[in-house]
Amino acid sequence: MKADIVIAGSGVSGLYAALNLPRDKKIIMVTKDELERSDSYLAQGGICVLKSEDDYDSYFEDTMHAGHYENNKQSVDIMIRSSRDVIADLERYGVRFTKENGEFVYTKEGAHSTPRILFHEDITGREITSHLLAAVRKLDNVTIIERFTVADIIETDGECRGVVGFNRDGDMKSIAADYTILATGGIGGLFTNSTNYRHLTGDALAIALKHGVKLRNPDYIQIHPTTLYSEKHGRRFLISESVRGEGALLLDNNGNRFTDELAPRDVVTAEIYKQMEKDGKPYVWLSLKPIPEETIKKHFPNIYRHCLKEGFDVTKEPIPVVPSQHYFMGGIDVDEYSKTSMDRLYAVGETACNGVHGKNRLASNSLLESLVFARRAAERISETYSVTEKKDYAPNADDYKNYKAEYRKAVLDAIERERKKHEQHNDDA
Repeated sequence: MKADIVIAGSGVSGLYAALNLPRDKKIIMVTKDELERSDSYLAQGGICVLKSEDDYDSYFEDTMHAGHYENNKQSVDIMIRSSRDVIADLERYGVRFTKENGEFVYTKEGAHSTPRILFHEDITGREITSHLLAAVRKLDNVTIIERFTVADIIETDGECRGVVGFNRDGDMKSIAADYTILATGGIGGLFTNSTNYRHLTGDALAIALKHGVKLRNPDYIQIHPTTLYSEKHGRRFLISESVRGEGALLLDNNGNRFTDELAPRDVVTAEIYKQMEKDGKPYVWLSLKPIPEETIKKHFPNIYRHCLKEGFDVTKEPIPVVPSQHYFMGGIDVDEYSKTSMDRLYAVGETACNGVHGKNRLASNSLLESLVFARRAAERISETYSVTEKKDYAPNADDYKNYKAEYRKAVLDAIERERKKHEQHNDDA
């Protein structure tokens, strides 16, 4: 197969990149699973926006503080300054944010000094992603291939010239392209407890390592403080930080509050682990009692329904929660235009690391960051576009017999190496 541009991934970053690329370019979008099974669909809380210029300093400081001031200041500025235009664009695509009397309703989450988060019930990610996907499906220049697992990139003369992977039938295929955008999501599939889909295993990171493409902070992994405790195998159900933003309380086994629920996520997570150890329990309790029942059913209908299915009525009783791997702040190192260290190769979304989040992501910055820098990637490719000779490439499937296990080990080893390096740096400081 041949294309002008190949996009690996069908979450908000991959979709928004496709929508911002020239309509005269042939685009092939591949996705590892079904289109609707991306983590973008799972985002509950919302998406941040700069409410007004008066909020800029506060928003900037909140993002930096949550990230332990290891954020890239230029990237943070770009994200914040671009937020209102992105929100307006989403509305043009039909996204419905909650409003009252025609004005946006803002909610607040942990480590935010003021409400600045737009939302649609407690399924904001699904609302945004479904509308972007509907728009992409209308594009004549985009071909979407589901259940295509990217196993490698095609490297020629130090440049990326496309990808190779396995289709739904297990056959190995190549897609030659002038430019490649990696939007393959996070690494939750590598962890026992994660809010991510299990098929998200950091393949793009392993491919980057294989080709000498630079990574940044692969050990910066965010644990979400509150997921519904379950002994069942599989993805953990997220209890949005917005719930705590609306007043929910964390309680120990005796029903006593033990921490500030709106501290940064890494702080809350650490306090929960401490309390779990004190109580000798694999969970703590989250009480939604301070939230009016009407608000719960209107703002958090999905959480309310899911907990009922699991045997908990959140309007009447606390629910058991446990921290789980949630988000990947590290990733493939990219510049302010989402370009990697390899020419013609871009990375966006959770796969990439442009430094916005620093060491710890501020709640509800993920969707915004993904959209802002996906559009910048598309614009940069459009501005600098040049054509390559797209040669037929015949990959050898035998070279990839054990690639899944090898890639998993490569990513986990990279995480551990960087963790030790950061620990040594902190010890020397």
